[in-house]
Amino acid sequence: MVGLSRIKVITIAAFLSASPAANVTANAAAAAPTQALLLARETSAYQAWKSHDAKFWNAFLTGNFIGWGSTGRLDKASATQEFTGADCRIASVAFSDAQMTPLGRDAALITHKTTFDGVCGRYKLAPGGWAASVYVRDGDQWKEAFHAEATIVDPKKPMRPAAKAAAGEQEQTNTASSGAATDALLAQENALWDAWKDRDTKRMDSGIAANVQFINIFGIHLTSRAEALNNWSGKGCDVKTVALTGARATMPAPDVGILTFHARADGTCFGQKVGPIWGSSVYVKHGDVWKWTFGINLPAGVEGG
Repeated sequence: MVGLSRIKVITIAAFLSASPAANVTANAAAAAPTQALLLARETSAYQAWKSHDAKFWNAFLTGNFIGWGSTGRLDKASATQEFTGADCRIASVAFSDAQMTPLGRDAALITHKTTFDGVCGRYKLAPGGWAASVYVRDGDQWKEAFHAEATIVDPKKPMRPAAKAAAGEQEQTNTASSGAATDALLAQENALWDAWKDRDTKRMDSGIAANVQFINIFGIHLTSRAEALNNWSGKGCDVKTVALTGARATMPAPDVGILTFHARADGTCFGQKVGPIWGSSVYVKHGDVWKWTFGINLPAGVEGG
């Protein structure tokens, strides 16, 4: 289906919030990474998107911002372009089920469900999705270091690959980067995917932190460590091999790492073939060991309907 991609639609929709606390001062923002504060930051981002305020993003996003958009991975420059360039008209919006996970002293993860009514260009927005953002302290402000959102879909309903999928996959390969941080996080990520493939709960358990959230390719939000381990060790997926490519690590804080990558799995989940995935994982450092604490996987280049 040719048109505005689901990834782009949901990226934009993530900046919609019903929170009344939109006008948070810089000093208040630095006080503590509370759930209300971070939802207010999301609200201010929506207002900037709605008014096409390109200047807003320079101060709102970190210099090493990473996320996902209509054609793949976004950095600060491409995110600014995408967040200000869409022709969207929103009739109503609401946030619900927000959940915050502290990531050390100076970083935090916020997830929330979005439901809304609106159109972008000629296409009606999907009615709901799960958004995820990582914020980090920068002086007296909290800035966004990562953002992505997955559409809520029926796991048993096949997803259509988009015309842009091939370009998105190539983008992942072209932007692969090496380095100690990328190598360390990718080693952990490969181990977790292999454990998931083998349904080995013990191996998965050893690689994840105490506080865990996960949003999968169907927009299903797992809210706790126990729920995630139970889901990953279940019989929903039957996978023979997994390959991760195009990995890139960004370090928004010394003890926080974000790994973005491209994944392919040879197998099925809920009866349908697993397509290419744009993956993201957030890690926190415990001593000398990196522990996985959050992930969001998006079907690469899937169009909205």
